[in-house]
Amino acid sequence: MVDLQTQYQQIKADIDRGIQEVIDSASFVKGQVVKDFESELASYLGVKHVIAVGNGTDALQIALMSLGLQPGDEVITPSFTFIATAEVAALMRYKPILVDVDFETFNIDPAAIRKAITPKTKAIVPVHLFGQCANMEEIMAIAREHHLYVVEDACQAIDSTYTFTNGEVRKAGCIGDIGCTSFFPSKNLGCYGDGGAIFTNNDALASQMRAIANHGMVVRYHHDMVGVNSRLDSIQAAVLRAKLPHLSEYTAARQAAAAAYDRAFAHHPRLLIPARDSQSTHVFHQYTLRLVAPDGIDAATYRDGVREQLISRGIPAMVYYPVPIHLQKAYKSERHAEGSLPNAERLANCVLSIPMHTCLEPQQIDFITSNLLEILG
Repeated sequence: MVDLQTQYQQIKADIDRGIQEVIDSASFVKGQVVKDFESELASYLGVKHVIAVGNGTDALQIALMSLGLQPGDEVITPSFTFIATAEVAALMRYKPILVDVDFETFNIDPAAIRKAITPKTKAIVPVHLFGQCANMEEIMAIAREHHLYVVEDACQAIDSTYTFTNGEVRKAGCIGDIGCTSFFPSKNLGCYGDGGAIFTNNDALASQMRAIANHGMVVRYHHDMVGVNSRLDSIQAAVLRAKLPHLSEYTAARQAAAAAYDRAFAHHPRLLIPARDSQSTHVFHQYTLRLVAPDGIDAATYRDGVREQLISRGIPAMVYYPVPIHLQKAYKSERHAEGSLPNAERLANCVLSIPMHTCLEPQQIDFITSNLLEILG
């Protein structure tokens, strides 16, 4: 699904030099290289503050901790996504309110957000799934109307841009009150271990989140708030500094691969290619198809059979995500009964992701597309 080795070979000298410099300095935690990376990423994204942390889930947790929410407060987030968004809300004893998504874009449905708002609602956590921004113009309008915080989960969408109807352009994660990202190795900007970051233009929130991530300390050994221990280590920062200058070319390579996939699959009756939101660029963390099962065949059974055939031919294929969060054992409730979020459930039964990374060669794309089309008939 991801070719990290080829990518490493292309920038090996820069990666190796950066890692060696950290080893030579023996500054492995909170070193200058971390501060330099935060500054460089902030400049790239056009955001005031970047706080590097241990991973994307920590980023989400610290973001929510900074808002002063109380146990029982409600946080609205989509059901069709990775578990982390609901997980951190539940961990903090907030109440994750799971809502449906748009069947075309996979992203949270603003109309579903509106219907879910109650007097206990305090925040919206939209997820920019698979590399494309959610409908942030509408989401920000809802948030302003109801005085809600917006914490963007941009873990799959770094470098995606969103254009508002007034012409304003912002990067994913830099639109709401706070944005979060992950540097897991397979991400569009990934390190060689765990890592994450938080973005904000709010000085007070930035100060709060830096302290929370450092055991609640502003002054050393003086703990002003309950915090956690979450930091990006210097070696991972060195890897990310080497990769950041290449992020725009990595994005272009993914978009070119996606365009080739689109051309191959656009007219097949059993395939629906990824839809594009006209206000967002798509950076294709995943290239996710929706399969249309023949009449009388269960959608998930059909999809799983296609996946097995691809794998048997040496082509990786993954299902992101086979069970929506509202049907997961840990999150089931009367409110979120089966059938309550139909688009999330439909997508869980029909989506299939095929290889997507920065080093896909034309012959690899031809092999993948020709085999998938042959399997579908």
